[in-house]
Amino acid sequence: MKVLILGSNGLVGTALVRVLNNSIKEIEIIPSTRKDTNLFNEKETKKLITDIKPDVVINAAAKVGGILANNTNRTEFILDNLKININILESLIKYPNIKLINLGSSCIYPLEAKNPISEDSLMTGKLEPTNSPYAMAKLTAIEMGDALRKEFGHKIINLMPTNLYGPSDNFSEKSSHVIPGLISRMNKAKIQNKKSFEVWGTGQPKREFLYVDDLANAINFIINENIEEDLLNVGSGQEITIEELVYKIKKVINYKGEITFDNSMPDGNPRKLLDSSRLNSFGWKPKINLDKGLEDTYEWYLENIK
Repeated sequence: MKVLILGSNGLVGTALVRVLNNSIKEIEIIPSTRKDTNLFNEKETKKLITDIKPDVVINAAAKVGGILANNTNRTEFILDNLKININILESLIKYPNIKLINLGSSCIYPLEAKNPISEDSLMTGKLEPTNSPYAMAKLTAIEMGDALRKEFGHKIINLMPTNLYGPSDNFSEKSSHVIPGLISRMNKAKIQNKKSFEVWGTGQPKREFLYVDDLANAINFIINENIEEDLLNVGSGQEITIEELVYKIKKVINYKGEITFDNSMPDGNPRKLLDSSRLNSFGWKPKINLDKGLEDTYEWYLENIK
């Protein structure tokens, strides 16, 4: 089986390479990054698909960021992700036998969706405003995939992971997601012997987090078991407040200062827990709990981020 991984040097892509190399199936992994193919370019994207003729394409390529980046760079987030998804899906039109595993985000679900959020909540209400451009790009990819499935018979699986974290994440202080951002900023505060550490928001929203290798294992499971559901949530099933998360990270880093919260910064969705029972019913379960995942992520950060 020939598997093409788009975005292979990112958070999800690097985890996929690690996990699929140990798959029970004989898999030839073809990693692809922007160095070999510009996914903003239609011709380059089509050439990649035509030349490789993979059995499976995993789309882990995306412009991603945390709440601040999403809310600030709104035009960039919707345009970049639309360009990537349009070029990939259009390149696959002539190849209905290529299975596409398309990675989305839990932000596609409405702000007022009932928790735990099931796949049936799709398109039933308004999006959370701080990241709606990114969400709209992901929703468009789902709709385009559905069109290809119904018109040409393509096999497309849309995976909606919860908040991911782990090795090879973006640890920028301003454009990252919550866990890598907190790790980067708090480690800096520790080094500088800061007496206090400020967290954006109230700390009260609840979030679900999934270690990235668990997502990679879910994708490996879907390939091995030949699962063909069109939409699947992938989550840990465990939720935690941001405040509780901050204190877990504080313990892992061994930061001694005081924690404060900046209530002027947006919280985003007050609660977001995915219902992953559909995927769980096939036999997949996450293996890495949050405490172990945070320890491993911080260890990777210390060894790789200068």
